[in-house]
Amino acid sequence: MRKRLLGFYDYTVVLTYCGMLAAFWGILQAIGRHYGSAVVGLMLAGCCDLFDGAVASTKERSASERRFGIQIDSLSDLISFGALPAVLVYMLLDGQHVSAGLFGGVYLLCALIRLAYFNVTEEERQERAGGKREYYLGLPVTSIAVLLPAVYLMFALGIFRSGGCFLAMLALTALGFVLPVEIRKPRTPGKIVFVAFGILEALAVIFFLGRGAV
Repeated sequence: MRKRLLGFYDYTVVLTYCGMLAAFWGILQAIGRHYGSAVVGLMLAGCCDLFDGAVASTKERSASERRFGIQIDSLSDLISFGALPAVLVYMLLDGQHVSAGLFGGVYLLCALIRLAYFNVTEEERQERAGGKREYYLGLPVTSIAVLLPAVYLMFALGIFRSGGCFLAMLALTALGFVLPVEIRKPRTPGKIVFVAFGILEALAVIFFLGRGAV
């Protein structure tokens, strides 16, 4: 029987799709210079990504569905945690386009390499061993959903007085993406901590949004 639409549309990929749409909204907000809203979009995408794997694991999926899940998750991550942060920093540093464009481009390239390498190794791991991954190799690209809001808040508070803090963050994070360092995948308690920290960051960003923060 022919499929009516290409792709998969069951509940296991809904959070991934929602995360990508939240990130695209964040990109539009950054282009419109609504930087606080763009940061909120990034955090929403991060929250969706944090739980999409757990949701997907509740359903017995075919080999095609699993491969699709790997690919669509990384493609969504490239938009959410690659393109959105690069565009946001570029717009934040208006007047420093050369450096912001250069750092943003390198950051995006490292995110692309990290995600493509993950796809290759994850498919090989699932064919060989199956089960859930216990460790990441290299810093997960989703870490920017915690790091960038924190730097943005410190910049809004005046703790960081130079826009160079965003360039340094992009450079260090990009390096972390491609370094072959093993990082344990967070379990449920760790995810709860990340969510709680993210909620605090979101409330702080919304508070400064009300005060007209950059």
